[in-house]
Amino acid sequence: MSDETRDADDGTPPTRRDARGGAPADGIPLVDAAFPSFDADAIPPRPPLPVTPENTSQVPLGPLDTADHNAIREQWRAARDELGSHVSHARDQLDQANERIKQRTGRDLILATLIGLAFGAALLASLLFIKALFVPFALAAALLGVYELSRALRASGRRIDVVPQLIAAAFLVLSAYFAEPWLCWVMLFVAVAFVVVWRLIAQMVVKDGRTYGDVLTDAVISGFVQVYVPFLAGVALILLEQEGGQWWVLSFIAIAVAADTGAYAAGLAFGRHPMAPKISPKKTWEGFGGAVAASLIAGVLLAIFLLELPWWAGLIFGASILLSATLGDLGESMLKRDLGIKDMSSWLPGHGGLLDRLDSILPSTIPALCLYFLLSPWVVM
Repeated sequence: MSDETRDADDGTPPTRRDARGGAPADGIPLVDAAFPSFDADAIPPRPPLPVTPENTSQVPLGPLDTADHNAIREQWRAARDELGSHVSHARDQLDQANERIKQRTGRDLILATLIGLAFGAALLASLLFIKALFVPFALAAALLGVYELSRALRASGRRIDVVPQLIAAAFLVLSAYFAEPWLCWVMLFVAVAFVVVWRLIAQMVVKDGRTYGDVLTDAVISGFVQVYVPFLAGVALILLEQEGGQWWVLSFIAIAVAADTGAYAAGLAFGRHPMAPKISPKKTWEGFGGAVAASLIAGVLLAIFLLELPWWAGLIFGASILLSATLGDLGESMLKRDLGIKDMSSWLPGHGGLLDRLDSILPSTIPALCLYFLLSPWVVM
């Protein structure tokens, strides 16, 4: 059996090179209508490969245009310098505005805002998730407030025993949440008696010739510290312990903060007429108007969307907290003026002391608790 594809001389088949050449070994072209002849010029050129880290070394690079490269670099440098100048100018303007506000109101606006947001976030988290988390928050605030007030009174010449004050304050605050509400009044009497008796005994031990009037004043002020800070903080915890009380605590604090913020903004923008120049010369009637608007709006919104109360109840709530917050603020300003100090402490930059921020919140606990029993739909009489 013969194979027609073999060569006549050596009997080997044609190679692949011979087949691509279009002619067999004997020179006869393999061209017909089905297999036209191969034309290399008709093939389009191969596209260039994309430049990748693997084949970069295989791609021929043209000459680098140094002028274009320098121009791009100069553009980037000019854009960076322009952005830096804009940022520096904006920072200078902000610092100048902050200094003007600080000179006018005595408060560093940037630090005050940051610290206020931090405290607000902690307070909000404690009330939204587990309301028992608000108890250590209130206890720490009460103890720090007692410490600040005791130090300020001691600096003015009064004899206040700090350690007994802190011990009595801790028991008074904790009893308000973990005991029956009526026991809070009993603990208030015990706390006041404890610090007063301690002061009298300490004065008897010292025997420094202090006059009777000064000793009596020291004893009365020692009892006042317990009423002003830990007892009012305990009232907030009594409200917190009630059903749905966390929303009322959040609401009255929010209204007090709204009143303070509204007074600050309106007084800064429009303040011209002093409200009580002998007590607090920086408070103006324009600021009080801003506090009225902010507290009433906040009261209505919170009553409708959070407390499930009618709008008119929100007006009563907002007006009551506004009145107590304003009186508390003026009362603390009168106390500081009598002591001859500007702030209770300097622990909170932009705010002064913690008690300077609680001056409007602490007195507001009493109207908030009263309105809870009068207006709350959860109360079963």
